[in-house]
Parts: sequence; structure tokens; C-alpha cells
Amino acid sequence: MTTAALGPALREATRVLADAGVPSPRADAELLAAHLLGMTRGELGAAVVLGRAAPDGLDELVRRRASRVPLQHLVGTAPFRGLELAVGPGVFVPRPETEQVAQVAVDAAAQTVARTGAALVVDLCTGSGAIALAVAHEVPQARVHAVELDVQAHAWAARNLARSPGGARVVLRRGDARTALRELDGSVDVVVSNPPYVPPGAVPVDPEVADHDPAVALYGLGADGLEVPRGVVRAAARLLRPGGLLVMEHAEVQAVAAREVVDATGAFTPAWTEPDLTGRPRMVVARRAGSAPADDRHTDPGARADVEHSPS
Repeated sequence: MTTAALGPALREATRVLADAGVPSPRADAELLAAHLLGMTRGELGAAVVLGRAAPDGLDELVRRRASRVPLQHLVGTAPFRGLELAVGPGVFVPRPETEQVAQVAVDAAAQTVARTGAALVVDLCTGSGAIALAVAHEVPQARVHAVELDVQAHAWAARNLARSPGGARVVLRRGDARTALRELDGSVDVVVSNPPYVPPGAVPVDPEVADHDPAVALYGLGADGLEVPRGVVRAAARLLRPGGLLVMEHAEVQAVAAREVVDATGAFTPAWTEPDLTGRPRMVVARRAGSAPADDRHTDPGARADVEHSPS
């Protein structure tokens, strides 16, 4: 394949990946070739027209992708809200649906900055650092603290902070999300988290997830997968100032249970559910009990009832 012209090589790569069940075979073939050629996917089209040769190494990358090694591991990066994050074995690959979780945190931080000139944000279970970096990049006046317990994931987060816009505005801490940052208790404006939440028996279907994402980033412990999220919620209850916002990702079928976890603490006003970009109920949002800012968009859960769903 590597001695062929680029166009035929891409067609053959697409066929191989489709036969292997890869969900987006043409896109993946093009992204692998663009990675090897050091160009964007858009530039690849011009290279095909010009009859450029296929790059060396394309056969091997296609073979590995056909074995369901994640595309992001092969190219070494994952996009997230305009950032390019370094990822690989040992860290959870950030997903597009988590971009909306980050959006809620970004909006809340920006609203706090508009009122007070600054905002304090904490990202618990930061993984690659995706959400923390998105907030720091998009809300430059925010101070962001990120917490990660796993050694390998913490190393990936540190690498991303060093190479990403806004990384200098993020303080990375290796520690347990349930107990970290006690020096910030009662002063945080936004706590955001994409914790592990998969129940122990619910093995992900996609081999890219089941075989390559670290188990510590997937399984939330407890019979319902919500033991780690419960710890995150308790941490948020002590970290947040009155009126501060919690936003936490969960599985689509956990919407009701996640709200119950938050409400059971007695520390928040009634929790509500927000959708991801596809409209699925994927995050729980709540305010720390106390005086909430009058101009905040997320003060009335009843106004968001159209996006609250029960498990299917």
C-alpha cells in the first residue's frame, strides 16, 4: 500500500477498516495518512489530487487501527474544544460529549468573572486535563485547580498543561478527589468532574474503550457505578461557596440516580439534569445551598425541566 499513490491507498485503507468494523473508516484512513504526512485532513485532499504517494507506515497504522487500537493513540492526540491534547495508553481519551460538560463550567466561570473579575474552578478526576484546560483557555481570568489520583493519567495531564494554551493557569494536584484541596473549602465557584461511573458489570461494547481506556477511569465502583461520583459530590459540597455550581458527567441511564446522589447530601438546592450535544441526559448540575447570584442562568431547575429525563 505504501508504494501506491495516495488516492488508491486511502481507498484500500478504508476497505480494510470497514471490514474490521471501524465506525468511521474513511475518516480514520484520512486522519492516519494526514498524521504521517504532517498535514491537516483538509490539505490531504489536495495531496490526493496532485497524485502524491502514500506515506511510509500507513499499512502498519491501518493494521493497528483495524485491530481497534484507538485512533487517538495512533496519532498521539485528541481534539477537545479547540485544543489538541496528548493522549495514549494509561489515560482516558476525552469524548465529544464531555465538551458540553466543560461548556457548563465555562459559562458559570465566565458569569462569575463578569460579576467579580475572577473565578475559582476545580476539576476533580481531571484525567488528561481536558476540562481544566478548556476552562483556563476560554476564561483567562479563572484560576483552575485540577486533581488526578492515577499516576499515569496525572503524567499525561502534566504533559498537556506544559504544552497547551492556558496551562500555566492550572494548578495540578496528584491526590484523591474525595479529600484533596481542603485549603479551598468554601471558596470555590465551580466544581466540575467527569469521574468514572460505569457499573462493574457493564463492560463497554467498543473495543477501543473496553480494551484501551484504563479501568480506573471507567468503573465508578459500587453496585451502581456511582461510588466514586458520590465521593466527588461530597467533595464539591465542602469546596463550593454558597451559590457555587457543581456539574458532573454521568451515564445516560444514571440521570435520576445522579440527582438523588446530589440531593441526598442536603448541601445543594435541588439538582437538575443537562443534556449533551446529542440531547441525551449526561450531566447533573446543582447549586451549593446559600445565596445564589441573581443573574445566573442556572438558578431555576424548573426552567430546565425540558431536558430532565428518566433512565430508559
